[in-house]
Amino acid sequence: MISTKNIKFSYSKEQEFVFPDLDCEAGNTILITGDSGRGKTTYLHILAGLLRPHSGQIQIGTIDVLALSEKETDKFRGTNIGVVFQKSYFIAALTVLENLEMASWLATGKKNTSRAKKLLQQLDIENQGSKLPSQLSIGQQQRVSIARALMNEPKVLLADEPTSSLDDKNAEKVIELLTSLSKEYKAALLIVTHDSRIKEKFTNKITLV
Repeated sequence: MISTKNIKFSYSKEQEFVFPDLDCEAGNTILITGDSGRGKTTYLHILAGLLRPHSGQIQIGTIDVLALSEKETDKFRGTNIGVVFQKSYFIAALTVLENLEMASWLATGKKNTSRAKKLLQQLDIENQGSKLPSQLSIGQQQRVSIARALMNEPKVLLADEPTSSLDDKNAEKVIELLTSLSKEYKAALLIVTHDSRIKEKFTNKITLV
């Protein structure tokens, strides 16, 4: 579902990131690990189309992502890539349900309320839809982030340190939800993490050095 080749990126002449190739099929999971400063989040942002590498290839389905214009990339991301960011960037004035509806409206021009409610139910937070994000616990906010990332049935689901601010119980729940929902919705799942609590749960790993 997503594959990369020869991805290179640099913020300056002094430091160049050379990222390993990856190939992740629908419903499968790859863990991307490495010490701080090795470019884990940078790699995820490249895969999400938020940063453009200096060279290389990224293919999602049949689409050569790097051949798209900036405007085409934004549109493609909205309907094909779901991102669970390390920090939840919600619209503070909107309720949880409205934040999810906004995700579908921005991508498709329509508010998919039924899908938003279904995801909240699947994530066991259906009774939180009318609340503001600030009224939720950190664990609940992370579940809403997952719901938002899945709103448009993406082919690729990217998660940046999804357990870094969670206790052991909630960290395990979030990982279980990410993996089970990625299988259900047939999305390739890439998780960027340095969290030792979850590393042993996955056999498919890429370590940035």
